[in-house]
Amino acid sequence: MSRVILGCERLLATAADLIRDRRVGLITNHSGVDARLQSTADRLHQSDLCTLVALYGPEHGIRGAAQDGERIAHATDDRTGVPAYSLYGQTRAPNAAMLAGVELMFFDIQDVGVRFYTYLYTMSLSMAACAQAGIPFVVLDRPNPIGGQAIAGNCLDPAFASFVGQYPIPVRYGLSIGELARLFNEEYGIGADLHIVAMEGWQRSFYWEDTGLPWVPPSPNMPSPETAVIYPGTCFFEGTNVSEGRGTAKPFEQFGAPFIDGARLADALNSRALPGVGFRPVFFQPAAGKYAGETCEGVQVHVLDRAAFEPVGVGFEALAAVRRLYPCEFAWRVPAAGIHNFDRLAGTDQIRRALDGGVAVAELQAAWAEACQAFDAIRRRYLAYP
Repeated sequence: MSRVILGCERLLATAADLIRDRRVGLITNHSGVDARLQSTADRLHQSDLCTLVALYGPEHGIRGAAQDGERIAHATDDRTGVPAYSLYGQTRAPNAAMLAGVELMFFDIQDVGVRFYTYLYTMSLSMAACAQAGIPFVVLDRPNPIGGQAIAGNCLDPAFASFVGQYPIPVRYGLSIGELARLFNEEYGIGADLHIVAMEGWQRSFYWEDTGLPWVPPSPNMPSPETAVIYPGTCFFEGTNVSEGRGTAKPFEQFGAPFIDGARLADALNSRALPGVGFRPVFFQPAAGKYAGETCEGVQVHVLDRAAFEPVGVGFEALAAVRRLYPCEFAWRVPAAGIHNFDRLAGTDQIRRALDGGVAVAELQAAWAEACQAFDAIRRRYLAYP
């Protein structure tokens, strides 16, 4: 089959006038590669068309060496020799000193199509910083690995805005990263001089396997496209005392805890006959994260029919089942700041309160439908692919 041509590939091939004789910066990480796995940072550094003067790295760092939540310091990039500024340390956006000498800023990072992935807000905050500095901002577009059609989950309440959700969009927003950049820029008043180098050959119905591209895990706990498919629902376990599978070979594809009976949980979830999914009891011992070194029981999520599978609803059904079966052991995680981690991910406290009150997940989903429809009407203004 023919493959998708990435924005980073089209940049040097067809958009030379955009970069010719410019001093450029690049926001990227290890996922910013072409189909031959050549990094955009290295290609810009080697190009005679422009001068790469600075790199900027999100969570996990420019070369992907840091773990989840680990603060990163500024450094010099070993491969290119240019300054490598951290956007996941003392600042989440480049400041004036970090932008000095940059005439054009590029963004090339693979996202996973989910609202709470921090790379989205590295992009939006950097767009705002470049707008203030008068620096044009160029997104090198990439596929949404879980497709560009489905919209799912509640829309974030702006009162709960954070670095895992800044804008009132649903959990699954059905846009490429370039389309999303345009929506952010126009709908939320960022005002960047924004340019998108589009892909060729991407269709909204594509999942990652349809693109013909190699999968490079965009973060340490996103090892496969299948993980990305399930992640929009199981990530919510991060806000509880149940392991979401970090520190195992199947992060987000399995979840559990020492207090869970995996067979009992699998039976309870399978009895729900949720479309397109099955649950298998598992044992695992995380090497890091929650319950590191302890044996956990839980379930692995198996997607049996991707077209029917709805990960956000499944994630909440799973969470509700654990809470129902283990009311004394289950707990929401509350960090020192006093705000529930779950509420940051959910973009509201209403879901947590509803689950505590025994509200059915189907009732929650029905309550989100109107806001999702309103978002879809906005979203359609920014669709650039069939």
